[in-house]
Amino acid sequence: MTRYLVAGAGGMLGHDLRDALAGRDTTFTTRAELDVTDAAAALEAASGHNVVINATAYTKVDDAESDEDQAYLVNATAAENLAKAAAAAGARFVQVSTDYVFDGVATTPYAEDAAIAPVSAYGRTKAAGERLAAAANPRTLIVRTAWLYGANGASLPRTLLKAAASRDTFTVVNDQSGQPTYTKDLAERIVAVLDSGAESGIFHGTNSGETTWFGFAREAFRLSGLDPERIQPTTSADFVRPAPRPAYSVLGHDAWAAVGLAPMRDWRDALADAVAAGTFN
Repeated sequence: MTRYLVAGAGGMLGHDLRDALAGRDTTFTTRAELDVTDAAAALEAASGHNVVINATAYTKVDDAESDEDQAYLVNATAAENLAKAAAAAGARFVQVSTDYVFDGVATTPYAEDAAIAPVSAYGRTKAAGERLAAAANPRTLIVRTAWLYGANGASLPRTLLKAAASRDTFTVVNDQSGQPTYTKDLAERIVAVLDSGAESGIFHGTNSGETTWFGFAREAFRLSGLDPERIQPTTSADFVRPAPRPAYSVLGHDAWAAVGLAPMRDWRDALADAVAAGTFN
């Protein structure tokens, strides 16, 4: 029987991995329970497992600009520690990565084998995590994702819908394109690619289609029975932040076919299910 270890089980994706792996022999560890920056602790935790999934991450994109060393420790060093630990156990390793490894200047979806060129500290540390994990364990599967939302974490829809009771209108940027991705779908896809028997490779774990943050927000309002006209467009120039955001974060999904899987469903269908499930309540 396959034994799984999930590091970062206290996060938004980690919570959904608990459901996706229900009924399987799985050890779930939070950051408080397993210090993934400690190589010896990672080695001990991975022992006896056949699959190690790294769902831990330093995700404070703006803070990483002035705290890149800490971001590197969590996003790169910890990934290497877990990948080495998985290799020592003879286990496959899943490294969850991000669209931020790309520069965001493309006009067509980034293929899985497209050259990476991160433009932020967060992106650089996640790119290093990919490289170090793949070098440490030849049985590494890298799953890049983006624009995550789910029942157990912060997201744009949750923030806006919570504030809708006390505010009439909101402005949301309309010049950044990407793929809103439901963590429930991502967790199920990670399990599916493992079940396919894939030993290594890069996969883009985002819901299909594309939109802008403005389009995402309007659809969340519409599905929630609120007037989408309450969301008005603006540009990134009105929301200057320490870390640059990719203007185009649309990822291609060709690699799924090689392991017998179709691309993940359209982001609108996923969001509709999330709203119906009370994800943002």
